[in-house]
Amino acid sequence: MIADLKPYEKYRDSGLPWLGKVPEHWKQRRTKFLFRERVQKGYPDEPLLAATQSKGVVRKEEYGSRTVTATKDLHLLKLVEQGDYVISLRSFEGGIEVAHSRGIISPAYTVLAPQKDASQGYYTHFFKSPDFIRSLTLFVTGIREGQNIDYERLSRAYLPLPPPDEQAAIVRFLGWSNGQLDKAIRAKRKVITLLNEQKQAIIHRAVTRGLDPSVPLKPSGIHWLGDIPAHWEVRKLKFEMRFCGGGTPSKGNRSYWNGSIPWVSPKDMKTEIIFDTIDHITERAVAQSSTNLVPAGSLLMVVRSGILQRTIPVAKSICEVALNQDMKSLTSKGRLDLDYFTLFIRGCEKQLLCEWTKQGATVESIEHHYLSNAKVPIPLLQEQKHIVERVVIETTPLTLAISRFEREIELLREYRTRLVADVVTGKLDVREAAMNLPDEALIDLPDNDSVEALEDEPFEEETLV
Repeated sequence: MIADLKPYEKYRDSGLPWLGKVPEHWKQRRTKFLFRERVQKGYPDEPLLAATQSKGVVRKEEYGSRTVTATKDLHLLKLVEQGDYVISLRSFEGGIEVAHSRGIISPAYTVLAPQKDASQGYYTHFFKSPDFIRSLTLFVTGIREGQNIDYERLSRAYLPLPPPDEQAAIVRFLGWSNGQLDKAIRAKRKVITLLNEQKQAIIHRAVTRGLDPSVPLKPSGIHWLGDIPAHWEVRKLKFEMRFCGGGTPSKGNRSYWNGSIPWVSPKDMKTEIIFDTIDHITERAVAQSSTNLVPAGSLLMVVRSGILQRTIPVAKSICEVALNQDMKSLTSKGRLDLDYFTLFIRGCEKQLLCEWTKQGATVESIEHHYLSNAKVPIPLLQEQKHIVERVVIETTPLTLAISRFEREIELLREYRTRLVADVVTGKLDVREAAMNLPDEALIDLPDNDSVEALEDEPFEEETLV
């Protein structure tokens, strides 16, 4: 059905460079006539809301500890009704979010109540389309972390306005097509989960029992670990590693930024090897701020982030880098191979999260005291290297399979994004297709895979309620 979609018969120029041509019968309307700004305060008993890029505007309790919670002056927060749209602090990067619940939200945000012509849900998809998100650069004020959308200017901008019945057809079709693509993505993700479990089991066995199943064992003295090979030592990590933290140079000092030194923050930790970073700083920033340079070959670890609810991101740097305050580097004193220790973390991740993380913190964090005093089993150095080599051999087929499925998921997501963009901007006509959908086709706001993707995208910027 998707493959049979065709363009409309006639188009006209929208007059908007970012939008291009639109179906001839579509209208255009200024944003302020499609949406009324809602500025209602004085509802302190309503539930707190969080604006997220992937899940829309949801109840804070559904988003866990990934946001900062307001605890006073709740009467100053803005009321949001279900179906409203919210321009949040990160909307210039990810689009305008739809509200799935009634509640209250930061007064720094702009709340938009859809009027009759915009009530079909069409703009829920349109506001997250790449073309519209790119157009938001025309309305952004501020620099770097202080950027925000100037709604006064955006309110005067024109938006495409399909007829109401066509908006409904678009919403119905996208609900169905997103659902079909989500099913395919979820199926692949389940396979990836099983492959990762198999890979983790191989690693866990190797780093806790070694390669020879016939060697005698002894109690490790580590309550969650049990027995280990009798010839292995158990040592506190602080005796085997050097630790180094980091910091953030002042964002207001331009002489600190856009230099040649890679500056690692949690958002860079989506790979096993760090050879470059999103942000770079200057030598002056290193000399005059709390950040530190760490040598090539260091093991980098995220020590403060919501991702520590699920995993401990670690990566090896192949060049000299600086760190931000949410990172820590570890360098070996000689007896503990960094590649082996990386495997130990991955093989025992669930237990180490319990042992190392600070309980009850607003944002999950690895406590240095827990980390440095943690006891780890240490084979002979040559045996550590053999373990790493064997694990690589045994897990490489699994790693390749995981990479293939991840690439397939990426392609499906790219296809879905392009399909949504083409439909909401009128490049494809879905009116007939929407009429022929099965009765069980559901309107999908937002797609389920976006929620799953949020869990696997470690370092999405957090927003405030």
